[in-house]
Amino acid sequence: MAAQFGRRLRRGATTAAVAALAVAALSASGAPGTTLVTGSGDPQASGSTPEPDEGAATGNSPYYTDLPPLNTPNKPGTSTNLPVTGTAESGIPASVLAAYKKAEQALRTGDAACRLPWQLLAAIGKVESGHARGGRVDASGTTFSPILGPVLDGRGFAMIKDTDNGAYDGDSTHDRAVGPMQFIPSTWATWGQDGNGDGRKDPNNVYDAALAAGHYLCAGSRDLSTAADLDRAVLSYNHSDAYLRTVRSWFDYYKRGTHEVPDGTGAVPPGLGGGTDPSPSPSGTTRPGSKPPKPGGGSKDPGPKPKPKPTPPGKPAGLENAGTGKLTATAGDAFAQRITVRAEDKSGEPLAKVSVTFTITSDTDAAFEGGRKTAVVRTSADGRATAPALKAGEKTGMFTVRAAVTGSSLPPVSYTATVTARRADAIARTGNKALTAAPGAGFADPVEVRATYKGMVAAGVTVTATMITDAEEPAENDKGPYFKDADGKPVRTLTALRTGADGTLELPKIYADDTEGTFRLRLTTEGGATLVVELKVEASAPTTSPSPGGSPDAGATPAPTTSPSATGTPSATASTRASTA
Repeated sequence: MAAQFGRRLRRGATTAAVAALAVAALSASGAPGTTLVTGSGDPQASGSTPEPDEGAATGNSPYYTDLPPLNTPNKPGTSTNLPVTGTAESGIPASVLAAYKKAEQALRTGDAACRLPWQLLAAIGKVESGHARGGRVDASGTTFSPILGPVLDGRGFAMIKDTDNGAYDGDSTHDRAVGPMQFIPSTWATWGQDGNGDGRKDPNNVYDAALAAGHYLCAGSRDLSTAADLDRAVLSYNHSDAYLRTVRSWFDYYKRGTHEVPDGTGAVPPGLGGGTDPSPSPSGTTRPGSKPPKPGGGSKDPGPKPKPKPTPPGKPAGLENAGTGKLTATAGDAFAQRITVRAEDKSGEPLAKVSVTFTITSDTDAAFEGGRKTAVVRTSADGRATAPALKAGEKTGMFTVRAAVTGSSLPPVSYTATVTARRADAIARTGNKALTAAPGAGFADPVEVRATYKGMVAAGVTVTATMITDAEEPAENDKGPYFKDADGKPVRTLTALRTGADGTLELPKIYADDTEGTFRLRLTTEGGATLVVELKVEASAPTTSPSPGGSPDAGATPAPTTSPSATGTPSATASTRASTA
């Protein structure tokens, strides 16, 4: 049947008659049905809502009630062999379709008893966000701008006070459903997943959101191959008969067949468009608790009068730096400065309540508090928005943070941040025992040092060790004590040694050649601290291991693999106590 079933069901106000008509129309055409199933598994046309076994993931936010067309995309039983082409409605954007299937595969491995079908994720994704606004996502699967539901302030919707300090939804007063699968922040805090393996859990990423939705639907001991458990899972996502009916329709539709379309070309439900906020009341829907217009209309009962629209605030003309200075931090430390921008209108006046997205764009392990690479903040009355605290990782060098008006094409404000290596302003030996060796032997005692910065332990500090001459301007010595490289050959400089978590470093074993005398070992740290250690090579010194050629003489005492530390307990070898990257 070529005709399209284009009517929209009213959320929370759909009568049994309307539901029955919808089911009858769908059934008569051979299209996906909207049959509801009770807890016992018996179908019924009217649909009584089973009790959900947990709170709704979306806070029962609005959803899009378009039903699938009656002409099916393919014959039943072809869900695994997707058609190459089909109607616009049957197409699913490539990245979004990949996310649904990847989530199914992950749950098949992690929770096989759940039997999650990707078509169920597709149905929910279609109803919640039109597959991330028709697949408007970047290469990693993240939406180009956040998808936000209406403010859950109790006016027509659930009352959910802020649980994330606006981190995900940009609202520090109330929560809003976020992302392609429309999770409220408190639910995301429990169920959020890293579906694309980038180390973050982002509700605006289709891979993360699809995997989180899969885990949520599989909660408890549900088996989604049974109708009763599938219904309970959908109702736990959004507790509404009409919601279940709509999701069921799309689920059956996608089971009959679909096809892949390029990202950004998928069909978008009316009212969703390309902005950040779905319409609070999409055309043809009503908010929960509101009264639907009576049939027939007319002057006697025109229905509830629409509320006058508030005067929209000034439109942002751009962002500017609001006094952020130089961004520099030592590896592992927090940046002292916090990035602040100011939103202005065309006349240069500050604008409040403008959503600003701060994004770390470069290859770095620095992150905002909570390990996030992106943060959304609304401007205050003075037009300012301040990003969360930024913490440096272990990777040194420069990276970029961009601030942009969320969902806008206005030029962003870019900031360059620099991460410097950990530093030490002092380095000293942990012991004071004289370091001696016989010619051609190894030094019996190891050299262990501790680095500090402003009197505190300096962990992870880079140290260079060099055997130097006695000249006024010392150079690397070509005789006397030496280290061995990986091939057992003598070397007299070691670079990129690092102190451990306690600030200490035990150098690799030191050997002596046949030259007697007093020699010097210089240790320098990142930060400029220097220590010179005296090494003596004399015939009367105890012999621990021979040196020439790096091979021991017969009868010589082999070099120990560990040596006593200052506390009397064996210390780790150089391979575990010092990094020689």
